[in-house]
Amino acid sequence: MTNRAAAIRYARALLEVSQKDADPEQVGQDLSGVVTVVTSHPKLGHIFVSPGIPAARKKALVNELLPSLGGLSPVTKRLLVLLSERDRLSLLREICEVYQDKLMELRNIVRARITTASELELDSVASIKTALEAATGKQVEVEVSVDTTLLGGIVTQIGSTVYDGSVAGHLGRLRQRLSTET
Repeated sequence: MTNRAAAIRYARALLEVSQKDADPEQVGQDLSGVVTVVTSHPKLGHIFVSPGIPAARKKALVNELLPSLGGLSPVTKRLLVLLSERDRLSLLREICEVYQDKLMELRNIVRARITTASELELDSVASIKTALEAATGKQVEVEVSVDTTLLGGIVTQIGSTVYDGSVAGHLGRLRQRLSTET
């Protein structure tokens, strides 16, 4: 099983348990906080991912760290101990990412990435967001970026679907159509 597949299974199970025994939002915040702590301390991150350190030592380290992490939900604590026992702490960041995605699904929210050739005004972003919400029937979180290679227009990505309304995209499709017709 790949790391991504394992992370998906852990994240799904964590969401199910957190819906029954805890606040899923709090568990998500806890996970993000733990990932931040691990990434901000490179030695700790190295210990978590190192296959040369036995699972028993990792579990002991997690048990030492839990009181200093403060305020973690019991569900999050159980996950950290379980991951340390199974020597799967290296999946923590990926589990957090998948969990956040699943939590967004649960709240009926999608993330849209909008790329334009130049900066958009706030009014334009708001109207695009409203249009995307109407099209998807979900609440949309918008992430805007600029890519000057687009020449003009807009590219929107929601999940794995890409809507390419850029000038570069139109020109590419026109070029392809012309080359296949001749």
